Amino acid sequence: MSHVPARLLFAAAVTLSACSTRPAAPAPNAGADRLARGRLLVSIGGCNDCHTPMKFDPELGMPVPDMTRMLSGHPAGGPDPASTLSGHDMAAIGPTFTSFRLPFGVVYPANLTPDRDTGLGGWTEEMFVRAVRTGRHMGGSGRPILPPMPWMTLAQQSDEDLKAIFAYLQSVPAIRNDVPAPKVPDAAMEAIAASYDKVLARAKGHAAR
Repeated sequence: MSHVPARLLFAAAVTLSACSTRPAAPAPNAGADRLARGRLLVSIGGCNDCHTPMKFDPELGMPVPDMTRMLSGHPAGGPDPASTLSGHDMAAIGPTFTSFRLPFGVVYPANLTPDRDTGLGGWTEEMFVRAVRTGRHMGGSGRPILPPMPWMTLAQQSDEDLKAIFAYLQSVPAIRNDVPAPKVPDAAMEAIAASYDKVLARAKGHAAR
């Protein structure tokens, strides 16, 4: 299977159609206020759920985020999901909750820390905002940002909120962690990119009405 599920595209089109009418958030004050808002948005947005590896806490009896690796993405050399998809399954998730086997391949959450070589240390604020708006890495010029990353939902936020998120991500400890490239065939990657283009065009059409 090399396409994005139709229900995902439908939901994305509905989501992005609201982008042009989203209310502008009050511009946060510089410095501490912006970082505080970014921290809040990262927290309530559940970024740690996928971008921070999980580990089992024997005292709690449940897996919890390993905050010593906060937002560093799938650990380099970490295992893929052991299970294969069957029947109506849409995903199998690896042991650290940072590897996902989907119908089109295996994907890994990125390193969001400000490490220059393996994270967002080389990104600019503009690149980050454009990546979220377009669903493309490297400020809109790279490969598609793959599911299950909910970039279409994130794209509803104001520029100021996205800038606050970026500012907070640039403030966390840099962790060198070279996340592997997704194991997605070129044909599937091209099909996902084409699907995103359709979603964005549809959203633009709705905004023009």
